[in-house]
Amino acid sequence: MINDKKIIEILTLYKSIACVGFSKDPSKWAHIVPKFMMSVGYNVVPVNPSAESILGKKSYASILEVPDKIDIVQIFRPSEEVPKIVNESIKRGDVRVIWMQKGISNEAAAQVAEMKGMTVVQDTCMFEEYSRLMSKSTTDP
Repeated sequence: MINDKKIIEILTLYKSIACVGFSKDPSKWAHIVPKFMMSVGYNVVPVNPSAESILGKKSYASILEVPDKIDIVQIFRPSEEVPKIVNESIKRGDVRVIWMQKGISNEAAAQVAEMKGMTVVQDTCMFEEYSRLMSKSTTDP
C-alpha cells in the first residue's frame, strides 16, 4: 500500500494526466474525477475511443496516440484491461505513475509497471486523495 507522503509527492510533482476511460456522462465518477482534476490545475487528456472530445478536449483512442507528455495514467477501465494499458504506458516511455481508480486493481500488471520504474496506485480515488491530502497541505503553515 502506498503511503500519504508518496501520494502527496505524486500529486505535487506530476501535472499531466491521461485518463483512460474518461466518460462523456457527467453523472459518472469517470467524468467527475478527471473534471475535478482539471479544475485544480492538472492537464487531463481524455482517452476514450468512443468520444471525439470531452469537456472541449480532444479524446484519443489509446494513450499511444496522445501527443502530449504524460506523467500519470489514470485508469477508469475494468481490472482485466489494466495489463494492456500498462504495456502501452511502458511503450510510451514517459509515464511515471499508473493510477487505478477505486475498485480497479491488477497485481500482475502493477508488478510489471513497478519493474519498469513506475509508481503504482491501486483501488484508490484520485479525487478523494486530493481532497483529503492536498487541500490540507495547501493550508498548512
